[in-house]
Amino acid sequence: MFGKLFGRGAERPGADPYALPPTRRQKNGVYTLRALGDVRVLALVEAADAGDWEGVKAALEPFDLGRDHHILGELADLDGLQDWIGRAVEEDKEHRATALLISGTRHIVWGWEARTAARAVNVTQEQWRIFHERLRIAEEQLFEAVELRPEWVTPWRQLLTSGRGMSLGDAVNETRFDAALRRDPLDLSSHLERVGQLQPRWGGEPGQALEFAREAFAGAPEGHHLGCVIAMAHIEDWVESDDESCLDTPEIQAELSDAARRSILHPGHERRLGWQNDFNMFAMALALASESTVCRRVFHELDGAYTTWPWTFMAQPERQYARFRRHA
Repeated sequence: MFGKLFGRGAERPGADPYALPPTRRQKNGVYTLRALGDVRVLALVEAADAGDWEGVKAALEPFDLGRDHHILGELADLDGLQDWIGRAVEEDKEHRATALLISGTRHIVWGWEARTAARAVNVTQEQWRIFHERLRIAEEQLFEAVELRPEWVTPWRQLLTSGRGMSLGDAVNETRFDAALRRDPLDLSSHLERVGQLQPRWGGEPGQALEFAREAFAGAPEGHHLGCVIAMAHIEDWVESDDESCLDTPEIQAELSDAARRSILHPGHERRLGWQNDFNMFAMALALASESTVCRRVFHELDGAYTTWPWTFMAQPERQYARFRRHA
């Protein structure tokens, strides 16, 4: 049925030799994607979780950590990584840039863990102190990584997040964003972070992020996943709004549907490692907009694969994913 509705782009890609089978599906068919659904990434995560630096380096060989934000994110989310990665920074001169990148990115995540997701007025003075201390370390390490590997885009993407957390101001963040784009003009992760920075709660103006997203996507080739900036801009607007149905308009439904068809559902779209994250962004945006046709297709392609981002903007995120999937 989907092939008739959407053409050849609806055909599923061939079998992936590195695909990681879901360990457990819920009764509703939903499962949390782990290690990007890839056995090689799972080996990397397990080596890092064990504090095995040699194993980490070996597992990283198929990947380009200087450009792959998803791989870097899998490492940065590991609790306890900060306890040993500093030794690799100091002792492994040959791979110092890689260790600095991993450590700096982990310190940003670790900093936010100390701050928590509470509103700023509810964060204690001690939490702020730890937060800024960890972000300062992150900035030092990431800037050294930049000096060692100036062609890498991932350090600049992470510096956007630390800059936002340290309230360095839009001039600094814009300079860092431009630095990321000089290395990859279509880098989705940097654009998504910029969408967040332009939200009112971070000092932006209402509508500024969506205008930025539209301009960015307009310059992307057909089939490029940069269309996700449209989905994320609308999700961010929903987060800012007091009206839970603010996306439920024919204009927003049409814009999201068009963006999905021109990006992740386009026949020329290439599914790369972590593609489920892109589909989850569109799934959430389309569901919040009460769009039916394209939303159904996106959930169909996911086949139950749930990623925590961006659903964490909701209470009981996985349950909400399952509910929207059921009604799609």
